[in-house]
Amino acid sequence: MKKESFVIGQKQCVIYHDDKPEYILLQPVNDHEMENLDRQVSLIKAEVSESFMFVAFLVERWNQELSPWNALPVFGQESFGEGAGETLRFISEKLIPLTTEQYASGSNLPVILGGYSLAGLFALWSAGQTEEFSAVAAVSPSVWFPGWSDYAQEHKLKTERIYLSLGRKEEKTRNKIMAAVGDCIREQHKRLVEDGIVSVLEWNEGNHFQKSDLRCAKGFVWCVRNIVHI
Repeated sequence: MKKESFVIGQKQCVIYHDDKPEYILLQPVNDHEMENLDRQVSLIKAEVSESFMFVAFLVERWNQELSPWNALPVFGQESFGEGAGETLRFISEKLIPLTTEQYASGSNLPVILGGYSLAGLFALWSAGQTEEFSAVAAVSPSVWFPGWSDYAQEHKLKTERIYLSLGRKEEKTRNKIMAAVGDCIREQHKRLVEDGIVSVLEWNEGNHFQKSDLRCAKGFVWCVRNIVHI
């Protein structure tokens, strides 16, 4: 695959692409995830036969740019903003049109949105805002986020295929808010099943900080396979 870096809307982006891609994989990432993208894309490539392009963009203000609404700090002293709407507009109005035009000849390709941790929550929230995504991979998503459970109860997601995962040790934390993540993701998956959304909840070994690149790769692979073979 070819790899290129560029800037769109003041955001640092990187793209891995085959000739004539059949679908687009998108992921907001932090600095650490950006460094591990070569391995993650290689893991995806090894598991799927179809051509694709993978586009990642760097999120510099993580708690601000990926949060759907304001919330008080849960760990540390940094609060959460409400920048998810602006980030979704960047994806819909700039990132997808420009990369599709340049690397896919303007084709109307299926788009998979994935993310890890708060970016995984952003992916789920985005699935409730638009029908633009053919599948979503919410990997170790921050479903403990204040107000999320009520929101998810009241809003049916518009994406028809959703992958969820969590580390088995993630709910074993002293932080009472974050310790709810296990129950929250079980309830999230239950709602998806009740709503008739094709979904899976996969449990990984370890805590929140282990093998994020492998976990994200597994999520994208599941999404690709379910889009192609349904």
